[in-house]
Amino acid sequence: QVQLVESGGGLVQAGGSLRLSCAASGRTFSPYVVGWFRQAPGKEREFVTTISWSGGDTYYADSVKGRFTISRDNAKNTVYLQMISLKPEDTAVYYCAARAGGIATMIARYDYWGQGTQVTVSS
Repeated sequence: QVQLVESGGGLVQAGGSLRLSCAASGRTFSPYVVGWFRQAPGKEREFVTTISWSGGDTYYADSVKGRFTISRDNAKNTVYLQMISLKPEDTAVYYCAARAGGIATMIARYDYWGQGTQVTVSS
């Protein structure tokens, strides 16, 4: 069992930056693929980015490519999401999730989920 806790959300102006963290406990984090997803009010949860257990493979949704960067520090059991050039449409609750196996973009492929952290981008 892996417990995930997100942090780092907040209110930021358009064009600003935030760094989210996803800290794991319960089991060693390193064998797990980790993804970030987000859910805006009234919308379905959507894929944002994912990273392989080694950190060597990453994949991004087109909407965040070039603005968001995912990384991980397995020694700290933490995955990060650096977000720059934030837009109002990035406003959402951001969730991290973990799965054993290869990287994946589908929500159903992930076994463990955090509670989410709110990101609000004002115009």
